[in-house]
Amino acid sequence: MEKKARIDSIDLLRGIVIVFMALDHTRSYFHARIPGDLTETALFMTRWITHFCAPTFVLLAGLSSYLYGSSKGRSKKDLSRFLLTRGFWIILMELTIVRFGWFFLIFDASYFQLQVMWAIGISMICMAALIHLPLKAIAAFSLILIFGHDFFDFIQTETLGRAALIWNFLHEHTILEMGAGKIEIYYPIIPWPGIMALGYVIGPLFKQEPAVRRRFLIRAGAAITAGFVLLRLTNLYGDPGLWSVQGSFLATLLSFINCEKYPPSLLFLMMTLGPALILLALLESMKGRFAGIFTTFGRVPFLFYIVHLPFIHIIAGALAWVRGAYFMEIMFNRVFIDGSKPLDYGVGLLTT
Repeated sequence: MEKKARIDSIDLLRGIVIVFMALDHTRSYFHARIPGDLTETALFMTRWITHFCAPTFVLLAGLSSYLYGSSKGRSKKDLSRFLLTRGFWIILMELTIVRFGWFFLIFDASYFQLQVMWAIGISMICMAALIHLPLKAIAAFSLILIFGHDFFDFIQTETLGRAALIWNFLHEHTILEMGAGKIEIYYPIIPWPGIMALGYVIGPLFKQEPAVRRRFLIRAGAAITAGFVLLRLTNLYGDPGLWSVQGSFLATLLSFINCEKYPPSLLFLMMTLGPALILLALLESMKGRFAGIFTTFGRVPFLFYIVHLPFIHIIAGALAWVRGAYFMEIMFNRVFIDGSKPLDYGVGLLTT
């Protein structure tokens, strides 16, 4: 019974964050504006709440990898092979099935995105090698990558010559011209393997008594969250964008929590992973109908991901067609992402 409860809490948290993710994607298809204005609190928060999705999902992937590898007598070699093949398979799905869901493009190779599935896949490939190291070494790798990568924000790719391409994949949100096509790197590799490694390192906690595990997760999560507040207050390190006093207290608060996601800064990760660890502890005691629904989603995250994109896209296309709002552009181009939708497009935020 204890083993089942532990797995349920992981699936429950995973299910919650992928539903938040669906909110973000639904807004992209159904709402006209991009939520960057600090004076539009409700719109801003529909984006901010989804910041928890990718870091939490990658963290839980690392945790699940440890639990998978430590069950049924699996060896490190077995786990390494699984992570390697699974990683390449997920990247392939990103470039094919997921891309189709986003754009309904099959034979057009003019545009590709490297998003969260790419980040998960490449992190699994890295973990296939990392798991052969001692846990302390994996923990050190994780912390160095998470806490240290912002030191390299000053690097300008145009100064790197031939190495610029490598740096783009490692640490730059950019659009690469590749012949007649483009690849947009939304999720550079760093620091995602470090986040998955962190999840792997906390895996042994789920072999201990529940009280010990919950106490550690709550304390660690609270310390990380408090650390975010203190470090963010200084404006010294951890995010390329500084917060500033705005015209109102609420707008100032939104500026404070408006951290960089592409790639995720240290402060972005502290802001999201701290509360995620606390939730992971608290959700162990959550039962009932709604918990069961989210747990079900969390048990089939890949299926949820590949199904929800074309589902949302089809409904958005039908709505655009009924309203005469550039149906073909919505269905076959990227206007729902690049912000070129007309202001009267779609539905209101509450309907979204």
